[in-house]
Amino acid sequence: MDNKLDFLAFGAHPDDVELGCSGAILKIQDSGKKVGVVDLTRGELGTRGSSKIRSKETELASKILGLNIRENLEFKDGFIKNDKKHQLKVISIIRKYKPDFVFCNAPDDRHIDHPKASNLITDSCFLSGLSKLKTSDENGITQEKWRPKNIFHYIQWKNLKPDFILDISGYMQSKMNIIKCYSSQFYDPKSKEPETPISKKNFLNFVESRAADYGRIIGTEHGEGFIYNRTIGLSSLNNFI
Repeated sequence: MDNKLDFLAFGAHPDDVELGCSGAILKIQDSGKKVGVVDLTRGELGTRGSSKIRSKETELASKILGLNIRENLEFKDGFIKNDKKHQLKVISIIRKYKPDFVFCNAPDDRHIDHPKASNLITDSCFLSGLSKLKTSDENGITQEKWRPKNIFHYIQWKNLKPDFILDISGYMQSKMNIIKCYSSQFYDPKSKEPETPISKKNFLNFVESRAADYGRIIGTEHGEGFIYNRTIGLSSLNNFI
């Protein structure tokens, strides 16, 4: 069975990928590419909802996204570490799906798990390309080395400056519908649970406003911003907006 994906998106928590780059995923899939998502934790320390509720929300969001695969590495929420134990699990996933491109968390953010996950994925992508570092799949078969070509960090709570902005015009409404699958996390006037930064009434408006502002910057309707830790190289000047 060929597990190879074109793009693999990592998120520290369920809903990170949806909030950060689901517009890009929808657009990429429309071009015929294979895309998967790997969540590092169940988000079990989240103030609102529960891991069981969030798992159901993730299942619904994944169906709407139309992903090729979605997995969860079951790391402990709040305690993600960029150490050998965590790296080997991520490396095994990278070698399993052999993505050419990887999306992952912001390198700096309000939630401590986000930059930790960012560093973990970045280092694991490098280590995955080393032939002397051995890993095995779930059947005990030795995996081949694999290093993704590029890593793109989506932008989360903090207003970090993007290195590039992807036009997601035409996908914003679908993105918002997917985000709203995680209803336990966002504003609900009937909820008795404690308020969090993302459960405030204006948060989803902010998500739409940021996308509209990114679109304004590049002269389109909506956009998603990404951080890229290398100099951007172009094979053609024909794809500039």
